[in-house]
Amino acid sequence: MPNLGDLLKPEAIIFQAIGDDRRDIMRQMTEVASNAFGVDAGLTLEAVMTREALGGTGVGEGVAVPHARISGIERTHGVFALLKTPVDFESPDGKPADLVFMLLSPEESGANHLKALAKITRLLRQSHVRSALRAARSQSALHALLLDVETSQVA
Repeated sequence: MPNLGDLLKPEAIIFQAIGDDRRDIMRQMTEVASNAFGVDAGLTLEAVMTREALGGTGVGEGVAVPHARISGIERTHGVFALLKTPVDFESPDGKPADLVFMLLSPEESGANHLKALAKITRLLRQSHVRSALRAARSQSALHALLLDVETSQVA
């Protein structure tokens, strides 16, 4: 399973994203994915929204991990957004999300997709990680924090 450094490019980080609802946030994130990784923004948005229709991807404590398997991509990619104002992702605790990690995997990724989701969720469930991300003041600081917290973890 890839490390976060393999999934996230600095240009795949959105600092203080602004949106009215999760579709708006995910539209911005899929456009970033298109620019950073060459994925089709329209098809990617359709895939993540289809997955959202099955149930919200909020995991609690202000974290959401929208995800989809995308036809035509060769490797797993990630886009991270720190939202200026939290948005509802139907979290079990009822809290809106301000930390959103979108995971995009190849259609045939199977277990690797699930392992990557579990790894991201474990990382973002740690209160010190969430606090550090929320305290970040730039796109590059968010990227560095995400890479640093992963390398400092015992997997």
